[in-house]
Amino acid sequence: MAAWAKGVRAVLLDVSGVLYDSGGPAGGAAIPGSIEAVSRIRGSGLKLRFCTNESQATRDHFVRKLQRVGFSISEEEVTAPGPAAKKLLKDRGLRPHLLVHDDLLPEFDSTDKSDPNCVVIGDAAENFSYQNVNHAFQVLLNMDKPILISLGKGRYYKETDGLKLDVGAYMKALEYACDITAEVVGKPSPNFFMSALAEMGVKPEEALMIGDDLINDIGGAQSCGIKAVLVRTGKYRPTDEHHPDVTADGYVDNLAQAVDILLSSKGSQ
Repeated sequence: MAAWAKGVRAVLLDVSGVLYDSGGPAGGAAIPGSIEAVSRIRGSGLKLRFCTNESQATRDHFVRKLQRVGFSISEEEVTAPGPAAKKLLKDRGLRPHLLVHDDLLPEFDSTDKSDPNCVVIGDAAENFSYQNVNHAFQVLLNMDKPILISLGKGRYYKETDGLKLDVGAYMKALEYACDITAEVVGKPSPNFFMSALAEMGVKPEEALMIGDDLINDIGGAQSCGIKAVLVRTGKYRPTDEHHPDVTADGYVDNLAQAVDILLSSKGSQ
C-alpha cells in the first residue's frame, strides 16, 4: 500500500495537465480516464477541491469550459487566483494596472483601476507583447514603492499543441528589470493551499494534492504539510523524478492510476 494514500480525507486536484490539456478549437481535451476518475473521487465520499492557477478566464468561464469537456464541476469547488487577487486588492486598497488575458478582465470590472498603485500580471498569452510588458515595467518604475502581484509563477504549461510559456517567465523579467520581488497569488503560495483546506474543513495531513507541476503543485503543497503526488501527464518531464530539491510523495502515470491507489487504500483502512 502506498504510504501517501493513507489517512486521506480530501483531495486537491490541479486542473491543466491533470484533468485536461487546454488549447485547440474545442478549448481543450480531457486526459484519458480523468473524467471517470473525478466521478470516482466524488462517489467515494472524499472531499474535493480543484486548485488551479488558471488566469486566462474568469472562474465562471473556466468552469463552463470544463463542463463542456465533460467534467462534473461547480464554481464553488474551484480555488483560483483571480478571485483571490480581487479580494487582496480590495482589502489593501490597491488599484491595479492589469496585464492579463482579455477573458480575465471581467473578474476586475468592479475594481478601481484609476491611478494605478500596483501591477497585476496573469497568463496574458498574446497580450504579452513587448509593448504591453514594457508598459507594465514603466508603470512599476514610476511608483515610489512598486508592487507586482502575479497570478501564479509557473514556468510553462502544456496545451494540446505543445508546451507554452507561463506567467512566471514574465513575472521574473519584471522582477529583474525593476529589482523587486513579486507577491504570488496562487500556487505555490501557502495561503492559496490553506484557503482550499479551510473551505473543506480538513487539516493539511488529511489532504492529498495531485498535480503535474513539481515546484508549484508538489513543492507548494508539501511546504504546507500536504502530501503530494506527481502525475506523468501535462508538463511532466522525466527529470522531475530526480529533482535536487523537491521529491514527490508518489509518482503515477495519470490521475486514474492515482485514484485507483487512493481508493484501494481507503477500502482497506
